[in-house]
Amino acid sequence: MLVLGIESSCDETGVALYDTDAGLVAHHLHTQMAMHAEYGGVVPELASRDHIRRVVPLARACLADAGRSLADLSAIAFTEGPGLGGALLVGASVANSLAFGLGIPVIGVHHLEGHLLSPLLATPRPAFPFVALLVSGGHTQLMAVRGIGDYEILGETLDDAAGEAFDKTAKLLGLDYPGGPTLSRLAMRGDPARFTLPRPMLNSPDLDMSFSGLKTAVLTLVKSLEADGQPMDDATRDAVCRAFQEAIVDVLVKKSLKALKQTGMKRLVVAGGVGANLQLRAALDDAAKRRRFEVFYPPIALCTDNGAMIAFAGAMRLAHARAPGGYTVKPRWDLSSLPAL
Repeated sequence: MLVLGIESSCDETGVALYDTDAGLVAHHLHTQMAMHAEYGGVVPELASRDHIRRVVPLARACLADAGRSLADLSAIAFTEGPGLGGALLVGASVANSLAFGLGIPVIGVHHLEGHLLSPLLATPRPAFPFVALLVSGGHTQLMAVRGIGDYEILGETLDDAAGEAFDKTAKLLGLDYPGGPTLSRLAMRGDPARFTLPRPMLNSPDLDMSFSGLKTAVLTLVKSLEADGQPMDDATRDAVCRAFQEAIVDVLVKKSLKALKQTGMKRLVVAGGVGANLQLRAALDDAAKRRRFEVFYPPIALCTDNGAMIAFAGAMRLAHARAPGGYTVKPRWDLSSLPAL
């Protein structure tokens, strides 16, 4: 079965082809990062219009790369939600129109399920069950995953997601949008001993997290430095970035370890954009060696929003159930509402 996947939930247009026999055979992605940088954040109307411009050429490029044609498609999967309404409608319109014209099934995929299952595209791939750390710009959750659609939320952020905290802190430090990845790069060269920031909810009895207070702690630190007449030179800025990143990584690692102990599971899967963070990966790899559990990540290129994860999730559901009919988008969509397979 050859599935075309279309991702258009926010500011990246992703298209991919997944073959249930051959695996991922083509993958193309266009990011709108440069376009939105001028405004310091995503502009929904501009995002929707850019998806319209990109999705068909990207689909053609995927088919050409794979040496396939529209006639070879078995089904089409698209991101049904959650996300920006207008952006979702672009992917939904193209997917449903194309599927209708070709007379093949179409299936709407939950964006977070796509991220959650993306490590299954890597080698080696994790087996069920596992604990999943879904950590991105919009979501930070720990889940027990016992099968496709069988998800139990163990804990989540009570305010800002980790990726959101990265971006907001980067803006506070004067870094250009999107600042999260830049902050991470600067942190790698910062002095780890110069500053220490709080670890919110690190020792709370549950698995919930909070990161908005950490952003406030950075603001307080910056103002304190200014009051003491200390310049925000490159070395100082990098050290602040390092302290911030270490605080977030410490919380994510400790909560993940606690989730593994609570569930009795021995596998941890990390997904979402922040899953590309090298310090987080290094800390989890080190913990895995010491605590004797396995940790899995998607390929770096598939940590961000992408069509591959949508094609794969769609293929998994189509293999076990008939594709639902209807043409809908769900800007808000609870992951727990998905049926288990």
